[in-house]
Amino acid sequence: MTDESPQPSPAPLARRLVAEFLGTGLLVAIVVGSGIAASQLSPEDVGLQLLENSLATTLGLAVLIAVFAPLSGAHFNPVVSLADWWLSRRSGDPGFAVRDVAPYAAAQVLGAIAGAVLANAMFDVPAAIATTMRATPSTLLAEVVATAGLVLVIFALVRSGNARIIPAAVGAYIGAAYWFTSSTSFANPAVTIGRIFSDTFAGIAPASVLPFLVAQLVGAVIGVVLVSFLFPVHAAATERDWSKVPAEVAK
Repeated sequence: MTDESPQPSPAPLARRLVAEFLGTGLLVAIVVGSGIAASQLSPEDVGLQLLENSLATTLGLAVLIAVFAPLSGAHFNPVVSLADWWLSRRSGDPGFAVRDVAPYAAAQVLGAIAGAVLANAMFDVPAAIATTMRATPSTLLAEVVATAGLVLVIFALVRSGNARIIPAAVGAYIGAAYWFTSSTSFANPAVTIGRIFSDTFAGIAPASVLPFLVAQLVGAVIGVVLVSFLFPVHAAATERDWSKVPAEVAK
C-alpha cells in the first residue's frame, strides 16, 4: 500500500454483508441473465452462446470487484472468505475474522439465489429448478482446478503487493476458465447454489451441486497450500490494502 492509497476504516459488518449480498446477487444476475440472452440471440450455436456469456461475466465481475472491494473485500464467494481468514491467521495478519465467515457465506448464498430469481424475472423466464446435470469426473476435476487457480490468483496478487489489479485479473481469469475448464468454472459455492434456481443456459441441477461444492472446497485447499508455499511472506506485512482479497468470484 502507498501513501496515495490510504487504508479505509473498516465498515460495520451490516454494511459489508449488504455489499456481499448485492455483489454476489448482481454477479449471478449477470451470469444467468447473459446466459439467457445468449441462448435467445444465438439459439443454434452453443459456442457463441458461451462466448457471449463469458464476455459478460468477465466484464461484470471486474466492475463488481472494483466497486465493492473497498467496502467488503468483494469476496462474493465462501471459499474466498475461508481462504482469507485462514491465510490471515497463518501470517499473523489481523485481517478477516473467523466470526465473519459464516455471515459472509449466508449473505453470499442469499444474494446468489436472489440474483438468479432476478435474472429469470428480467427475461420473463418461469421460475423453475434447474435440470442440467453437470457432475462428472471430468467436470469435478475442472472445478478443483478452477477454484485452486482462483484462490492462487487472488492471494498471490495480494501477497505480492499487486492487489490493485485484482479486479481485472480475476475477471480475466474467470473469463479464460470458462473455456479451459470442462465445467465452465463455477469455482464458487454460493454461485453454484444460486444457479439451481434458473432452469436456463447457466443452471445446474440440485443433484450436481454437492459434488461441485466438494470439488470447490478441495480446490480451495490446494490454492491455499500453493499460496502459502509460493508467497510465504506478505509483501506489506504491517499494512492492509483496501482490496485485501477482493473476489469472487467465480462465476
